[in-house]
Amino acid sequence: MFTVKVTDHIMIAHSLPDSFFGPAQHMHGATYVTEVTFMSEKLNDKNVVIDIGEASDITKDVLSELAYKNLDELPQFKGILTTTEFLAKYIHGKIKDRLNNDLRLKVELLESHIASASYEG
Repeated sequence: MFTVKVTDHIMIAHSLPDSFFGPAQHMHGATYVTEVTFMSEKLNDKNVVIDIGEASDITKDVLSELAYKNLDELPQFKGILTTTEFLAKYIHGKIKDRLNNDLRLKVELLESHIASASYEG
């Protein structure tokens, strides 16, 4: 399996209004280091999985839709617990929608140096 990984980051605010989440049920900020891995069994006709510039641009564009936003106020997240796992899948879907090929993706959101969550498909 060939892979290309690009890294960016996103700063958001949100709450997780359920007692399950302890103090995180209240409004708080998060900065996610975002790693997007593009995967393919074979290289394309240019001998790459994806152009790194294109991968970076797509990732940056998708993240910009959420950057510096309070997720609780965005209509697409109304009534949804915007956990790190959920956001990884959401970002994955938005990136996948912008690709014109069958690449597999993994989106990993690193909350800190000791915790992360990801979605792969």
